[in-house]
Amino acid sequence: MATVAALGLDVGLKRIGVAGCDGLGLIATGLTTIERRSFKADVLQLRYWIEARQAQRLVVGLPYTLSGELGFQAKQVQKFARRLSEALQLPVEYVDERLTSHAAKENLRARRQSFRHNKGAIDREAATIILQQWLDQRERSPARKPQEL
Repeated sequence: MATVAALGLDVGLKRIGVAGCDGLGLIATGLTTIERRSFKADVLQLRYWIEARQAQRLVVGLPYTLSGELGFQAKQVQKFARRLSEALQLPVEYVDERLTSHAAKENLRARRQSFRHNKGAIDREAATIILQQWLDQRERSPARKPQEL
């Protein structure tokens, strides 16, 4: 089995949740939450994690509307992801992230972890869910080449 080196990103206006996976691509784990300051600062922080994890691709959650449309926020995320892809020289793949923040809160609640005063924990957990969805989809259909940017 080939190694998998990907970072999952939950991109928001204020923060970016970051997750990584084990080398076999089975388990996603939350790594950090980046407080957004500027595009350059975001890239520098992501570059650290890319080098530390030897990531070869970014998996970005795309916030479709509940009706499945690409709304304003999804288009903003795509624009940001394209800029990241270019700046970091890495391919980007998208995962439907509808309801991941809700699922992240439920996961944290189930583990009895407080998130009321730590929104970064939610973002990190959402990134973990996004990456795990991608890993699971990849595992189910290994012959299908994932759509790249």
